[in-house]
Amino acid sequence: MTATASDSRNPMTRRHLLGAMLTAGLGTAVPLSRAWAAPTAPGPARLTLPPPTGPHQVGVVSLRLVDTSRPDPVAGPGHRRELMADVWYPARRTKGLPRAPWMTEGALRVFLTDAGFPLAPALGPLTAGHMGAPVHRTGHRLPVVLYSHGSGSHRSDHTIMVQELAAHGFVVITVGHTHDTFAEFPDGRVVTPDDVPMYPGDFAADLRFLLDCVEALAAGRNPDADGKPLPHGLLGALDPQRTGAFGWSKGGTATALTMLADRRVRAGLGIDGPMQPTITTDLDRPFMMLTADFTRAAEPDVAEFWTHLRDWRLDVRAEGAIHGSYGDNATLIPQAGKILGMSDQQIQDYIGTLDPVRSVRIQQAYPLAFFDLHLRHRRGRLLEGPSTAFPEVRFLP
Repeated sequence: MTATASDSRNPMTRRHLLGAMLTAGLGTAVPLSRAWAAPTAPGPARLTLPPPTGPHQVGVVSLRLVDTSRPDPVAGPGHRRELMADVWYPARRTKGLPRAPWMTEGALRVFLTDAGFPLAPALGPLTAGHMGAPVHRTGHRLPVVLYSHGSGSHRSDHTIMVQELAAHGFVVITVGHTHDTFAEFPDGRVVTPDDVPMYPGDFAADLRFLLDCVEALAAGRNPDADGKPLPHGLLGALDPQRTGAFGWSKGGTATALTMLADRRVRAGLGIDGPMQPTITTDLDRPFMMLTADFTRAAEPDVAEFWTHLRDWRLDVRAEGAIHGSYGDNATLIPQAGKILGMSDQQIQDYIGTLDPVRSVRIQQAYPLAFFDLHLRHRRGRLLEGPSTAFPEVRFLP
């Protein structure tokens, strides 16, 4: 796939690495047909995701959203921008409700076929999200966080982080950026990354449309294009005055661009975002960077962006992390590798030397601490400096 402005120095997209390992990252991938044979062991177990640590159960509902203000760049005249999104939230009464799959079967099947990856879609993990569960309401509206994935990836890519936030009382809306994602629509259509360029600014336009949907839900209006019934308690539950955003790679750049264009996003987290094209506009709201390959020392665009952060800012990096270390790949790659007989070195080529268990804990702790501080004004010590609980996390000056 042709590199975009967000990954011009690393043309490998997350589609190849994510497909290669049921996850993703930028880097050099060995062709799958030559690297590993199809699994021969009988009945490999379904892959799993670690459960969230929060006090709440998690609910999720998928929505088909249509932005009538924007034409679709591929479908032709008369077609508007169409997106699939998931709304994750704290839930109650989840007993007996099915858990949502990591990806729908149709999307996952095409995803694995596209990557030439010899795992059956039935092995895809289940999430902690219970489909259609009623919302846990406490009398206060819930803070909101939007999520943007990386190039050639999908909206489930950072489910560990997403369901952790939901279990701690946030509503998280994840969006698939059509024409640069794998997604299945309610009518059975499966979309894949196209040759049409999708830039960080296009992702940012999707996020701004999502902000409109947040306002609609907060006002009691259903934004689903098909009028799909929503879980009980979701309408009116969101607080648009406490909205943040985060994204990985191109999605991290899109998060910054969204904040520069729209003040409705109060705080942003970029996960190893390359910040390309160069951002030269000042940002006056809190921003945190969780970096790996795209550090200020290595990337002039990231260093330039840092100089324009005029409010609270933080840059941290976990020792041993690479671009593909942060996300569900940290736990799914080792599991898939065991099925396929991969060596430790092959696994490290995809997720770095950061211990997978430690990576999961970092993913659960640091985004939560950031959004707790800036959307709920809950101050903890984790973001104040190096922690003995996370000795591998360095605070970059």
